[in-house]
Amino acid sequence: MSPPFCFDAAASALAVDGWCMLPGLLDDAQTRALGAECAAMHDTRQLLPARTGSSRTASALRGDSIHWFATDAPTGPQQVFAERMDALRQRLGRELMLSLVDCESHYAMYRPGAGYARHLDRLRGSDTRVISAVFYLNQDWLDTDGGALRLYLDDGSHRDILPRAGDLLLFLSGRFEHEVLPATRDRMSIASWMRQRAVGADA
Repeated sequence: MSPPFCFDAAASALAVDGWCMLPGLLDDAQTRALGAECAAMHDTRQLLPARTGSSRTASALRGDSIHWFATDAPTGPQQVFAERMDALRQRLGRELMLSLVDCESHYAMYRPGAGYARHLDRLRGSDTRVISAVFYLNQDWLDTDGGALRLYLDDGSHRDILPRAGDLLLFLSGRFEHEVLPATRDRMSIASWMRQRAVGADA
C-alpha cells in the first residue's frame, strides 16, 4: 500500500527543484479503476490519435491515443481523480502563490513501440499551463518494459521515470522539456495541466 500523498512535499519540491514524483495520490482500487476504464475506452475506440499544439494538428512527434475528461459529465473513476487533483491544485496555488484556476486532464495510451518526441508542455503563444502532472496506471511495470518519461533537467542531465501505477509526476510546464520513450507493452497514464488565466485576459 502506498503512503498517503504528501501535499507539503509536493509544494516544497516544486518550489526548490521545479519537479517531483510522489506516490499515494489515490489508493490501489481507485488507480485500478482508472486503468480498467482507460483500457476499456481504448478497446472500444473511444481514445483517438493525439494532436499537437494549440491548433491540434496531427503530428509524427507523438504516438499516443487520448480521451479528454468531460468536466460536466465525468465517470465515477474520473470524478475521484478530478476531485483529488483539484484539492492538489488549490493547495499548490496557496503554497506557491500561483493563481491556478482549473485543471484539464486526458487519458493517454501508448501502444508498444510508440513514443512522444522531446517537447515543452507550454503551448506556443500561451502561458496558461503552469504545472504538468502525469498519473500512471500501469500495474506490475518492470524496468525491462521501458516506456520511461525522460525529464531534461536544468543542469543538462536527465531523469528517466518509469510509468508505475500510482505514481504522480509533477513539473513546471514552461521549464522542463521531456519525452516519452517507447515501451514493449501498452502504457497508460492520465496527463493533466494546472492552468492560470492568460496574461491580459479578463478576470
